[in-house]
Amino acid sequence: MKIRIREGLPFVTLTLVYQGKELEVKEVLIDTGSAGTIFSSDKVASIGLAAEPQDPVCQIRGVGGFEFVFVRRIDSLVMDDLEIKDFEVEIGAMDYGIEIEGIVGMDFLTRSGVIIDLAQLEVRKAWGVAY
Repeated sequence: MKIRIREGLPFVTLTLVYQGKELEVKEVLIDTGSAGTIFSSDKVASIGLAAEPQDPVCQIRGVGGFEFVFVRRIDSLVMDDLEIKDFEVEIGAMDYGIEIEGIVGMDFLTRSGVIIDLAQLEVRKAWGVAY
């Protein structure tokens, strides 16, 4: 999968699957400094993914401060030919001052064993890694 550089940052497109509904998320930042994967609540609401009373709520911190998110397990998260099923994501406001719909963090990157090739501006499967 090709990486797009915008404002000096690496972005990809992912497909989020929740209760059998697919959502293409185009502005997803690859962030090796983020432990978790997070999506914009505004973006995922279009497929019925919204906070419910039983959802765990967490406070996450980053360079820009902190925010509260809810945690939900989704059917799968797909990046090109990489798919992680039964995957837990965070959902929040993501008001960071730039247009962003999600962040793919180390939880997905390590579990899928991707290679991030910045010379070729691509993300690809590592050979011999079980998904």
